[in-house]
Amino acid sequence: MVVIKFGGTSVGSAERIKNLTDIVKAHRDRNPIVVVSAVGGITDKLLAAAAKAYQKREIDTQEIVDNHKQILSDLNLDSNLVDEELKELEEILFVISRIRDQSPKIIDIISSFGERMSAKLVAAYLASIGISSQSFNAYDIGMITDSNFGAAEPLPEAFDLLNKNLSGLSDLVPIVTGFVAKNEEGQITTLGRGGSDYTAAIIGAAVKAEEIQIWTDVYGMMTANPKIVAEAKSILRISFNEAAELAFFGAKVLHPKTIIPAVKSNIPVTILNSFDPDHEGTTILAEVPVGDSVVRAISLRKDITLFKIKSSRMLLMHGFLAKLFEAFDKNQISVDMIATSEISVSMTFDNKNVDEKLEKIKQELAGIGEIYIEHGKAIISLVGIGLENDLEALNRISSTILNNGIQIHLISKGASEINIGFVIDDKDGEKAVKCLHKEFFE
Repeated sequence: MVVIKFGGTSVGSAERIKNLTDIVKAHRDRNPIVVVSAVGGITDKLLAAAAKAYQKREIDTQEIVDNHKQILSDLNLDSNLVDEELKELEEILFVISRIRDQSPKIIDIISSFGERMSAKLVAAYLASIGISSQSFNAYDIGMITDSNFGAAEPLPEAFDLLNKNLSGLSDLVPIVTGFVAKNEEGQITTLGRGGSDYTAAIIGAAVKAEEIQIWTDVYGMMTANPKIVAEAKSILRISFNEAAELAFFGAKVLHPKTIIPAVKSNIPVTILNSFDPDHEGTTILAEVPVGDSVVRAISLRKDITLFKIKSSRMLLMHGFLAKLFEAFDKNQISVDMIATSEISVSMTFDNKNVDEKLEKIKQELAGIGEIYIEHGKAIISLVGIGLENDLEALNRISSTILNNGIQIHLISKGASEINIGFVIDDKDGEKAVKCLHKEFFE
């Protein structure tokens, strides 16, 4: 059994859906379970419609209607196939305009329509060309989550329910909505943007799939972002741990959560390009041998804040770090990197929506020490098995950065021994990636 997930660009038009069906047919003997994202761009249009409704502006879903009607027409499918969803969408938007509700709960409902419609499109087209298929809303076949709207997590019982409802469907190809779920009260939740990858991994773990395929519009994971480095190369195989580090530190090919269910179940995850199905892409495995270079890939994460607190009283002061981390936890700021000395602590986190929270943290930590906050930073992360203990590689990294006139503000060696990261100025981010890629891969 194989779980095949298609992203928005892979279901973005009638032509792409026809291409998708060729991929599904090629795997028909493996009992595929297909997970789909919304048609490309539709989730953004849904959120824009919700914002307009909240502002009591004219509710306009015409683009959303036209996109789906055009695909139905081009595929010679029933033009009324998604009318039920479109009508419900109009009703929810009307409610938003009346009660002025833009809570995560109602946004999850709005966001769900894209996947609910795309699943019906794909299943109907497969059926029209003679492949027995049926669309399923994930929440109808066991995708039960907690009530953390916008970033829900599956409950333990979801795995047994999904296995029970999907394992016996070998006579047809199930097309399952990515991203969406329901809580125990029957309210729609979502797994967060990009959560269709997570859906595929959860389903793969539930049915004990032999492989999880993520079909997108890029050639798998690469040695660097090809938009920054034209010479970037595809990585044929990479370990789960390396892929997780890269995803966390900026590689956007893969949703970071996708790794978790796959790692637990030791299921290979293959990232493939639906625009070039013959390309091998990248396979993520539990373990892979070290390649020609100890550095497997380089990632860049921009818009980072560097937080420093210095205090001579920190020396031998019991509970200092506990109080520091408690302040960050209370204000829901997730720390990416940290470095400590006898009298100071430095840490980094994402710039987004932190200004108000930082003011609260400064108040809570007042009197403990001097606080310095620097915005406009970036994290460069190099990942590779055994990297932390390879002195030659570490020397080459630092020499390359310093010889190119780039200032390093913080260095952190990961506990996993496969990652080394350093903080530099945002303006030097792309320059650093290019010079490091040249040093290790060109």
